[in-house]
Amino acid sequence: MGIKSKAAAAIIVLLLFLGSLWLPEGGLDYHLDSCLKGYNQVNKLHQLSNSSDADEAEDLQVLKICPGQTFQVSLLLSHLLAAPAYTSDVLLQPYLSSWDELVKFMDALGPMVGLISKEIESKTSIIRQLAVLAEKNPEAELGPDVYSINSVSTVTGKNKVSKHIGAYHSVRSMIWVELNRGVVNFHHQTDSGCRTLLRLHRALLWLKLFLEKLAETPATGHFRSPSELCREAYQNTLAMHHTWFVRRAAELAFIALPERGFFFRLVCVQNQEGLRTILNRVARAIGEVYDRTQKALEENGMLDLP
Repeated sequence: MGIKSKAAAAIIVLLLFLGSLWLPEGGLDYHLDSCLKGYNQVNKLHQLSNSSDADEAEDLQVLKICPGQTFQVSLLLSHLLAAPAYTSDVLLQPYLSSWDELVKFMDALGPMVGLISKEIESKTSIIRQLAVLAEKNPEAELGPDVYSINSVSTVTGKNKVSKHIGAYHSVRSMIWVELNRGVVNFHHQTDSGCRTLLRLHRALLWLKLFLEKLAETPATGHFRSPSELCREAYQNTLAMHHTWFVRRAAELAFIALPERGFFFRLVCVQNQEGLRTILNRVARAIGEVYDRTQKALEENGMLDLP
């Protein structure tokens, strides 16, 4: 069977099982963004990024608008750098905004991967909707003491001033509130934000690994195709959480990925060296967000929520 025939077959298969890729929930409107607590993106870039001088120089190179494209790697990086907060937390609004850009990235890769991105959109919308509901109920919205959940050592118990935050302000505040409200079930599926976050978290590792592989320059000079790299990244991450049928259908979707030159144009670079610089910087920013989220989920025994 030729590549075109395989791609056509994959479209049919993906349409049959699309809802089973991660969770079965449907999408929600994007206007819910405004209901989450706002943040100043420009200030966060300076306040929350602990990058070295070399990294900052790379940021300046990356933070440029790429004309004529929906996906902007500059916006993706800015959201990722704005997400880490306090000592070990992740702010949910820039986290979800990062996913908005990653969805545009996947959509740019063609309709096959674009189908998968729709599932991601449904997950981010679920958390946004939960944030809206929490804001409508002030008692439920009142989250934990921001210092206590992040163990800020500079604040003494004697002089500590309680600084409560919204329930869905950050990853740790969401975990704290949902555990205390009893909406997280460790044995059965629920519509909790924590369970939804776990699915996004797993997908984030897949994309991080894919970008790292795409950035590599092999010593032999022989570049593997993006399709092969994406499939390998999937097999090492998300595949272990999917059934055989889902794995096969997802791998068929990767056959339709564009060639390497397309990614040069997508991030506005001329060659592999430029791609390496940008993708490695983005992957490191994703890694910081991923590691913090991983730690919060692991500490609360949430890495295997059904």
